[in-house]
Amino acid sequence: MRKLLLILALLAPLCAQGRRLPEPPPAKVPPMPMDLRWNGPADTLTLFVIGDIMSHGAVRKSAEQYGYKTFFKYIEGQIRDADLAVGNMEFPLAGKPYSGYPAFSGPDSYAAYLDEVGFDVLLTANNHILDKGTAGMRRTIRRLEEMDIPYTGIALDAASDTLVNPLQVLVKGVRIALVNFTYGTEKGTSARWPKVNYMDRRRLAPIMERARETADFVIVFPHWGVEYAHFHDAEQESFARWLVSEGADAIVGGHPHVIQDVQWIDGVPVIYSLGNALSNQNDLPARFEAALTLRIVHRFGEPLRLLPPAFDYLWCTKPGMVEDSYSAVPITAPSSLWRVPEDYRNMVRTRDDLQAKGLL
Repeated sequence: MRKLLLILALLAPLCAQGRRLPEPPPAKVPPMPMDLRWNGPADTLTLFVIGDIMSHGAVRKSAEQYGYKTFFKYIEGQIRDADLAVGNMEFPLAGKPYSGYPAFSGPDSYAAYLDEVGFDVLLTANNHILDKGTAGMRRTIRRLEEMDIPYTGIALDAASDTLVNPLQVLVKGVRIALVNFTYGTEKGTSARWPKVNYMDRRRLAPIMERARETADFVIVFPHWGVEYAHFHDAEQESFARWLVSEGADAIVGGHPHVIQDVQWIDGVPVIYSLGNALSNQNDLPARFEAALTLRIVHRFGEPLRLLPPAFDYLWCTKPGMVEDSYSAVPITAPSSLWRVPEDYRNMVRTRDDLQAKGLL
């Protein structure tokens, strides 16, 4: 059952402490019911985030044969138990004919599985969202809304933009704003309607302002950085510092397809990249990935307190290695789980290499 959330954009005029915000039009995204689980003056809420969820051709064909159930089988409990679970859907739902790299169009059933397995919000601002043009992005929005799957990072028009950028949710009494943007898109640009949020300070400033003025906690999800680079670059850090100055309380990035380093900026954790979550990439570091848990302590009458980020490391196994299909498997799983011992050894070697680099 979907966790109970509330789109706080509908309440923005009441939360802005006298600042008059535009009256929201009728919701384009079906509003989520209020969360009634906050059970006292002190509580801890949990956010669970995974990296890039890809729809390569081999992934789609495997799902057609075996279904999706093994994809996140080994972390399904963490997804469902989280108060807010977020995944980066790095493909549009552009319809048939389906296609993989370099121009993606994933099946609607893939998004439906992500919803079923327990993800509460999908991130959609990434470099592949326009792979099938604005028509493909329009269909992505329409299908997500028809399936009642909350998303952020793109918008159909000005009316829905105020509701999903930022996407604001209420979790255990805490108002959380989610901001998502991408450094660019592979197939042209879309700055108007339908719109993609780009890595542009001028365009993001009003979104960050709405988030800062109406939420208790602001988490930003950039799609940025250099692919396959394990350490962030100067552009990422400069932008992260600007986001912190604009009110970000946590920053969790994606796009490089490998995990990157973590930095603290004025007390704000910046996780530059979680790497992939599910893909058909062959490069071993691209198969080593991180799942992030953020815990926020909520005590009535006191400021929120963010506990240190916690990571679970995963290995993307391909068909026949652990399951008949793809699966993100915790690296702590016993070696006996592997049908292909050499793949387990590949995981161990990759882990050791990343540890030597100081990334784990």
